[in-house]
Amino acid sequence: MLDFFTIFSKGGLVLWCFQGVRGPAAACTAPVNALIRSVLLQKLLLVELKEVRVKSSDLETVDVYKQERGGSNSFTHEALTLKYKLDNQFELVFVVGFQKILTLTYVDKLIDDVHKEFRDKYRNEFQQKGTLGLLNGTFDFKEDFLRLLREAEESSKVRAPTAMKTFEQSAKSQKTVKSMIETRGEKPKEKTKNKKNKGSKKEVSGAETAAAPKVVPAVKEELPVAAGDREELTKDEILQKNREEFFRKRLKGGEKSNKSPKPDTSKDKGKKPRVWDLGNSNAKVLDYSNSTTNGNADACPVEEYDPDMVLVDPDREPGRLRDLEYESEEETEEEKVVHNSSSASVKKGGLGGMFGMLKGLVGSKSLTREDMDPVLEKMKDHLIAKNVAADIAVQLCESVAKKLEGKVMGTFTTVTSTVKQALQESLVQILQPQRRVDVLRDVMDAQRHRRPYVITFCGVNGVGKSTNLAKISFWLIENGFSVLIAACDTFRAGAVEQLRTHTRRLNALHPPENHSGCTMVQLYEKGYGKDAAGIAMEAIAYARNQGFDVVLVDTAGRMQDNAPLMTALAKLIAVNTPDLVLFVGEALVGNEAVDQLVKFNKALADHSMSQTPRLIDGIVLTKFDTIDDKVGAAISMTYITSKPIVFVGTGQTYCDLRSLNAKAVVAALMKA
Repeated sequence: MLDFFTIFSKGGLVLWCFQGVRGPAAACTAPVNALIRSVLLQKLLLVELKEVRVKSSDLETVDVYKQERGGSNSFTHEALTLKYKLDNQFELVFVVGFQKILTLTYVDKLIDDVHKEFRDKYRNEFQQKGTLGLLNGTFDFKEDFLRLLREAEESSKVRAPTAMKTFEQSAKSQKTVKSMIETRGEKPKEKTKNKKNKGSKKEVSGAETAAAPKVVPAVKEELPVAAGDREELTKDEILQKNREEFFRKRLKGGEKSNKSPKPDTSKDKGKKPRVWDLGNSNAKVLDYSNSTTNGNADACPVEEYDPDMVLVDPDREPGRLRDLEYESEEETEEEKVVHNSSSASVKKGGLGGMFGMLKGLVGSKSLTREDMDPVLEKMKDHLIAKNVAADIAVQLCESVAKKLEGKVMGTFTTVTSTVKQALQESLVQILQPQRRVDVLRDVMDAQRHRRPYVITFCGVNGVGKSTNLAKISFWLIENGFSVLIAACDTFRAGAVEQLRTHTRRLNALHPPENHSGCTMVQLYEKGYGKDAAGIAMEAIAYARNQGFDVVLVDTAGRMQDNAPLMTALAKLIAVNTPDLVLFVGEALVGNEAVDQLVKFNKALADHSMSQTPRLIDGIVLTKFDTIDDKVGAAISMTYITSKPIVFVGTGQTYCDLRSLNAKAVVAALMKA
């Protein structure tokens, strides 16, 4: 039973209301007002934001809008469940309320039918009078509503489940008792014989009749019961005897099967597992996690190995982060295009060749959308082929079209070159966000306040968080800062041992003797299965007491759709409030980069305890040396967050860390 059904405008004017439960007329006011505050006002704001090109500050709002667009239209207020429907053409809202404990299957059909009936009945009044029609109109809709309510209730009753058949209607009731009685030993023999001799049924039928008398005495030996006594036994006794005989046969068969494999035991047991020279079957020997290593540099022995194996580039400048290098081939490509077009025109010869060469040149002409569409389509396909997300490629081309539409071109300028130049300028502007992250400056500022500078690394599985954390540690050590690595990946097997290995090697490259006896990098870990947020908090407190300059927090890899792990990450960031949150992403991904960043930011916003939640502050782009010129992931990640790419990983060694060069990336992106 419905509590109420109301129709009102988006301006808040109630047009019609039905109350199904006796009580004051204002009984539906509180739940409807709660619906308006909690759902409808936010939805209207999000619809207005739909046409706005949203930057990083509105990233979580955009994702909420996407979720709202595909979500349900129900709302719960105290003991009531409210379902609503919006009519954007006439700015109307239809709301129905009923008790939460009820399961009314016809509500969705009812609200759709009422919406259609009400809109069609008063369409002319809305269109002709507009707002005055809402103020002065009278909406007599009760009879129509009651009719639609009865139809919806009857339709739900029609779909009731069919009744179960009675025994008299079943096929089993047609069988006689005689047909259901089976004589033991006869029918199973017939079945086995039919399976063995399918091709000769006529011959087998004669053999069965002859063999039947021989089978009966055997059965009588097993069960010494006379035929007359068998008829006098009840059905329960017959079933009990059948069960006993069945279990007896199974036990005999099991004994035979147990006896048969005994001769095989004397043979070889098969191939034995290989025992490696350095192997050890004792799991305790392989467990290197030791919580007593925190704050004790002697517990981590320093490795002795050739530093040249780690530092491939001996001519590098220590502590300097070099830019990405890419040889631009734009000039050579343009020369090739001009040369090819001139040679083609010479082959055509005459005035026709000359006009063919000048066909693409425009002089003092304003660009139209029709002129740019073919070029923009090719540019969009080119960007997608270079790993730019499809949606972002479309938006980039749209922004370039709006920027160039109506622009007067210079003499001897082609449409292709104009569009390409405008696209390059847009890409460079995207890769150079307004806020630039300067880690060294921020670390020195934290030093003046006598506190450690905290950086948290997050990302999906296998993107290289721990490896690039070690590279950044090496870069910070070369700039004279001491580093404490917090092993907060308590889930992946080997994560703590990996960081311990990096710590030993970094201490070997920068021994305490070269830094006035101070150990430049230490590892803070508590083993596996612990709370990551608690470990990070303890590590930051330890770094503050011991005077470390930087704390690098390594977190477990997690997929963006794993809600419990995303909640744990949001808790770690909300509790410890790091100075910098870096998202580590691969340069190999395309559309997946957008999904990862949007959902990571959304999780951080949803589970934050403050009004201004901490989102991703920067990006570390890894595996950049594996993609050649398909650098579109850099554009996708920067465009969706408007956050800078702080570091770029380009190899396997500690010095393979670069800063982003926007022009080099754009040159690689525009390369044909």
